[in-house]
Amino acid sequence: MYIERRISDTIRKLSRQFPVVLLTGPRQTGKTTLLQKLSENDPVHKRTYVSLDDPNIRELAVNDPALFFQRFDGPLLVDEIQYAPGLLTYIKMIVDKDRFAVVQGEKEALQINGKYWLTGSQMFQMMKGVSESLAGRIGIVRLQSLSNNEIRQTGFGPFIPESDELRRRSKTAPFMPVNETFSGILRGGMPVLAGNPGLDPENYFSAYIQTYLERDIRDVTKAANELQFHTFLQIAAAHTATMVVYDDLAREAGISAPTAKQWISILISTGIVTLLQPWSSNTLKRIIKAPKLYFLDTGLCAWLLKWKAPDTLEAGPAAGAFYETWVISEVYKSFLNAGLEPPLYYYRDKDKREIDLLIHQDGKLYPVEIKKTATPDRSMIKSFSVLGKAVKVPESDSAPFTPVLGNGALVCQIPQFLPIDANNSYVPVGFI
Repeated sequence: MYIERRISDTIRKLSRQFPVVLLTGPRQTGKTTLLQKLSENDPVHKRTYVSLDDPNIRELAVNDPALFFQRFDGPLLVDEIQYAPGLLTYIKMIVDKDRFAVVQGEKEALQINGKYWLTGSQMFQMMKGVSESLAGRIGIVRLQSLSNNEIRQTGFGPFIPESDELRRRSKTAPFMPVNETFSGILRGGMPVLAGNPGLDPENYFSAYIQTYLERDIRDVTKAANELQFHTFLQIAAAHTATMVVYDDLAREAGISAPTAKQWISILISTGIVTLLQPWSSNTLKRIIKAPKLYFLDTGLCAWLLKWKAPDTLEAGPAAGAFYETWVISEVYKSFLNAGLEPPLYYYRDKDKREIDLLIHQDGKLYPVEIKKTATPDRSMIKSFSVLGKAVKVPESDSAPFTPVLGNGALVCQIPQFLPIDANNSYVPVGFI
């Protein structure tokens, strides 16, 4: 069963603006399937699909790129471009030649924009070649596993807790009781699992990690011991929704702190985790400066930690961390799917005042607290008050780069959207 992806409109838009579009993201998040579906309905280009997973085609692409482009003339969809980065230089030459033809009046811009669609799973190695060869010629899109929004086809855009937007969502957002929420957390958003309810996540993630370690990690760094890296993955999963202390990760994994930092960078580059940076302000002097770690697919995180039943996970000590991780990852995906870099931060100071999520968008700073409770109270947002020193009132002309405080939200298991006060609301988790 194919599930429509929210990022489709972003890809279509970039394809009208750039000769090359690159879709990156972790393995098995549906990159190839998505571009093939979009190709079927492309009114301009009849696109040839070429996979560099095929060893014969890969050999041709690596050893004789010129012959590759004679055999496979554009428009092309090239899958797994990281296996033949030398193709990027030839694509640049072809694109520049096409652009010159447009200037000379020999071609329409419509014919060259969107001519090459590329996919790649390993941003770590690939992006250097992209930035060197195709700067100004390429639109880059990042795809993650399916969001709850996509699985339920609710049609929501980026999550921003403005009152008008929350009221719109209240008309169509499904209520998600806690057992349903944790079932979604445990299964995650990998398209194969979402489209095949009978498929066992245990078998799926076992094969997924084996492929990830044998292909992505082996390609990214020859120095990484696969068994040791797998152990590090499990340790990182146990630290989801916590601040990153590289010395602690290193000690638990039996590696050096610089290696732990490098391996976290690999997890970021391959789309497995993200780091939420702390919000900084000149007026807030006692901020904790360590980033927070979040897995971007909670199903993978749960499998790494051997959680098998949603009710056991929901009742266990890791419930709060998984709930927070799921909400953060859903908000993160909501911005990526709109073609936007997620403007997400968190706040914690040395007085232990903490705000789980800060969304900085359009000159406003939106505070969000995340709690696994169906009976929230206003004391849970008391840390929002610290932002009064870091924002300005809307009428102020001073400090032009200081954001205005936007509406706040307490995301929880409450069954309906309710105001807390004039500026803050209780928000059901199904709104994300």
